[in-house]
Amino acid sequence: MGKLFIVSGPSGAGKSTLTRRAIDFFPDLRFSISYTTRPPRPGEQDGVDYRFVDDATFDRMVARDEFVEYATVHGRKYGTREKDLKELLAGGVDVLLDIDVQGAERIAKRIEGGVFVFVLPPSIEACRRRLERRGDIAPEELEKRVAAALEEIKKIYHYDYVIINDDMEWAFERLKSVIIAERTKKDVLIEEVRKIFNLQEV
Repeated sequence: MGKLFIVSGPSGAGKSTLTRRAIDFFPDLRFSISYTTRPPRPGEQDGVDYRFVDDATFDRMVARDEFVEYATVHGRKYGTREKDLKELLAGGVDVLLDIDVQGAERIAKRIEGGVFVFVLPPSIEACRRRLERRGDIAPEELEKRVAAALEEIKKIYHYDYVIINDDMEWAFERLKSVIIAERTKKDVLIEEVRKIFNLQEV
């Protein structure tokens, strides 16, 4: 059975950059590609970054209970298809999810054993500056996202690990450490160790 890593955090925390780097670094770690109704950003590809669908398609998938989690974030819908995720995990694949705190809460209720990582900006001012640098967010929308970030940060107590992203290299080293540590836990490797050394259960 694969291990599920859930990475969340407010807009501007840098979680998407961190998760992409983790996928590039660990050849046996896979993204579960989310569905979204938002339009692609420059450079994003359908089926690689997200599966881009219209509202009607997304709503039909909700009605059929296809999503293990879904949420509306800043007016756009996002969801993780349960079948896709469970097939990867059942095949022994470790999966990384980059989702908002609403989605993480739903995942925790429906799938056991997930590892929850919360990524934070070093300050709310840094969060605002990072959002401004994107250049595609109107001022009134930016303030809404900053306010939402403050609310999302209150959910930090439900997470296993916290990474304050004040330096991308430093933050990435922490995320790598989390993944490596979780993969080397006894309960993950015990069956392999028993086979290698012919150990009996105690």
